[in-house]
Amino acid sequence: MLCLLLPVLLSCGGIPEERMAIPIDSSISETIDTIRTDTTDIQTGNTDPSKLIAYSQTLKGIPYKYASTDPAAGFDCSGFITYVFNHFGIEVPRTSVDFTDKGIPINLSLSKPGDLILFTGTDSTIRTVGHMGIITHTGDSIVFIHSTSGKAYGVTETTLNPYYMGRFMKVIRVFE
Repeated sequence: MLCLLLPVLLSCGGIPEERMAIPIDSSISETIDTIRTDTTDIQTGNTDPSKLIAYSQTLKGIPYKYASTDPAAGFDCSGFITYVFNHFGIEVPRTSVDFTDKGIPINLSLSKPGDLILFTGTDSTIRTVGHMGIITHTGDSIVFIHSTSGKAYGVTETTLNPYYMGRFMKVIRVFE
């Protein structure tokens, strides 16, 4: 039974309970990793994060489909990330959990567009990465684009809210 429920518990989406924005200066215990100073585990080359974000935004409205990287069928969260990064010739892990040790961990308050934001799956008591998105905006609040199985059901931009803060794991920088 657990084997049947695990994909659901660790899925790429959820139904937000609240839609209130979280201010960017929220106190988060995550800190910049001072030991690792490179992003060589994901080779982004000279890719401009703003161009990657602009391309990702052209995919808004594509439906959610578990375990898919095909825009004709839909995307799950990591399938969406894979598709967007591969468009620019950037190889990335295929599953959200495989991003756990990638990039440079960054304090949420220091995040910038192009950083990846990692969350638990829909069951926030399982503290394993199960969902992710690309930060598209910082300032008064953080906005990220992702493919969700929740109410929006597909590729959408979401303002970081209490629901996602409850699932927040970390931000990673993959662009230098």
